Amino acid sequence: MRSTIKLSRDVYIIASASVVGKHEDDGPLGGRFDVTDETGTDEFGAKTWESAEGEMQRLALSEALRKASMTDAELAAIFAGDLQNQCVGSAYGLLGFDAPYFGLYGACSTCAEGLILASLISSAYGLTTAAVASSHNCAAERQFRYPVEYGGQRAPTAQWTVTGAGAFVLSADEKHRGSPKITEVLPGRSIDRGINDLNNMGAAMAPAAIDTLCRYFDETGRSPDSFDMIVTGDLGAEGSRILTEFLSAAGHDVSSRHADCGLMIYDREKSDKHSGGSGCGCSASVLSASILPRMGVDLHDILFMATGALMSPASVQQGNSIPGICHLLRICADKRS
Repeated sequence: MRSTIKLSRDVYIIASASVVGKHEDDGPLGGRFDVTDETGTDEFGAKTWESAEGEMQRLALSEALRKASMTDAELAAIFAGDLQNQCVGSAYGLLGFDAPYFGLYGACSTCAEGLILASLISSAYGLTTAAVASSHNCAAERQFRYPVEYGGQRAPTAQWTVTGAGAFVLSADEKHRGSPKITEVLPGRSIDRGINDLNNMGAAMAPAAIDTLCRYFDETGRSPDSFDMIVTGDLGAEGSRILTEFLSAAGHDVSSRHADCGLMIYDREKSDKHSGGSGCGCSASVLSASILPRMGVDLHDILFMATGALMSPASVQQGNSIPGICHLLRICADKRS
């Protein structure tokens, strides 16, 4: 069955905003993000790491709405998610917005999941929607691994959870022509290849990225050369290696087109980030700060694929293997008529 969905109406990303912590702003993309924590503590004025993540979501959506010259009451729906249990970062962070709210958990794929759902609603009903995603290093580490104060040794394949958030405002209204547009989406399938190493998320997520991309090429007849960039978020160094090797064996050479948000946000030679970045806020902040501004400049037609490791603290403690998922969107530059 064909899973690629061509939107009935193109959906424009009319505004976006990014919020990051100190480590992220010190990386290669520093200076491109909309908001950073001026204190350098990544607390964003909150008393806990979890509350700080909620504040990051509030700041990101507020800034995106400001750029769009809109109020929250004009949103038909907000799709938002994070890495905290029951998505409380989103639930608390977006409490003050006067718009219907849908909480999502797609792990690191949440940004793409939210964009897909928001774009489907906007395309079908002509409504304005928003998608928000975030992660906070300290909140995620003590939930899934150890508190940062523990100082545990990290494996070479481990990724650093990004302290970041991204928010996107979407509309199918033709008055927004000229903005980057979403034209096709392909929801991912849960893929489990038996990986149970919490410190190797790239290996757990790569099979899902391979499955999604191969399905997209098979269903559409397109190839890697059809696109300026194929962006994953966030496989890191280990997952990116697996992706390119397996796709090459399947007849799809993506090596000259592939970029990974987890490798874009940090300088792995200058900072101790091992296999690169991860977390819902990784692909969300990189898409907003680095990729969308290039649409219509040096990028015109891209695939954006956010990957996620669908685990929980309980599943990790019980030794279960980690299913992966990868959601895909085709984003194109739009020329004003």
